[in-house]
Amino acid sequence: MAIRDFAHTHEGAGGGALAIPAVAAMIAVLFAGSTVLTPLYIVYKQQFGFSQITLTLIYAVYVVGNLAALLMLGGVSDVVGRRPASLAAMLVAIISALVFLFAGNVVSLDVARILSGLGIGVGAGTGTAWIAELLPGADKSRASVIATSTNFLGLGFGALISGLLAEYEPWPLRLIFIVYLAVLVVVTILIWRTRETVAEPGGLARISLRPQLSVPEEIRARFVAPAVTGFGAMALVGFYAALAPSILAQQLHETNHAVAGALFFELAIVTAISIVALTHLQSSKAMLAALALLIPSVVLVVAAQILASMALMVAATACCGVAAALGYRGGLQVVNEIAPQDRRAEVVSSFFICCLSATPCPSSASASFRPMPVPSLRAWRSPA
Repeated sequence: MAIRDFAHTHEGAGGGALAIPAVAAMIAVLFAGSTVLTPLYIVYKQQFGFSQITLTLIYAVYVVGNLAALLMLGGVSDVVGRRPASLAAMLVAIISALVFLFAGNVVSLDVARILSGLGIGVGAGTGTAWIAELLPGADKSRASVIATSTNFLGLGFGALISGLLAEYEPWPLRLIFIVYLAVLVVVTILIWRTRETVAEPGGLARISLRPQLSVPEEIRARFVAPAVTGFGAMALVGFYAALAPSILAQQLHETNHAVAGALFFELAIVTAISIVALTHLQSSKAMLAALALLIPSVVLVVAAQILASMALMVAATACCGVAAALGYRGGLQVVNEIAPQDRRAEVVSSFFICCLSATPCPSSASASFRPMPVPSLRAWRSPA
């Protein structure tokens, strides 16, 4: 009772100017947990001595955990409230980071990746819906900009900081998770102090774990366009993220972990800046522009590999970032606009499912991507 009273007493602090930054920070830090491993895959492979196939499975179980959370728990915050669902997601992320910190074998990596996927699956839809409700006048456009930009900022900073610590500091497989745990704890405290926006939260007994694609029948026709665009945008990001470290190491002969992290950071920063800079572009035009940029983005990635050109790689990164920004933000904005108030988290989670299903496994894609471009395109077209 004392804890509950204390949280209620301090709810006003998080319910004012700090509310939206707190939820945005939650989205960023959760997504950062999915990319801190990007520069570390090769280190784990060398230290634990597992095969390329095992590395593929370590990545894949994250997708399984993420999809399971979105399918079965995508709308849980519509029932129990935004704050309890967010706190649960943060707790799962903390447990995942602890498992990574003390990981000693492949099984522990698999468990940590599944937990990371579960936490992001619950937190992504919950946080996006929460921001839309915290904004004055329920500004869906601004909510989409905040949610998508912080998403990519988290992805970028996760890879960058992990790469820097792995390359220049001791304990490459430990220090990043100590830092990450500290950030998770701080953000969890902020979320605990943020006000609830669900009018009448229910109990756990009302939660249904039956898998479902939660798109109400009356909006399904309008849901198709943003879903397809989000799929295409995230397929491009997944394709790029999967192949960039391999291209750097094999064709550009760059094995520095910090460079690999910095390149993905460029992608994320360009995406975040583009989301903010192109805020006033209509969502329909943004989605069309994103689809138009898909082909030249892939062509630049292939050219960078064939010509072993870092300049082309940097240009490809920027092009991928703009395309991802337009497609992801435009699609999410439409979804936020058409989603019913009482089912917003469910509908947003369904959109995330469409985006996530486009992401390829990095190790398998890298294995099939050689100097000839045809296998690369196959890898891009294949869902995880």
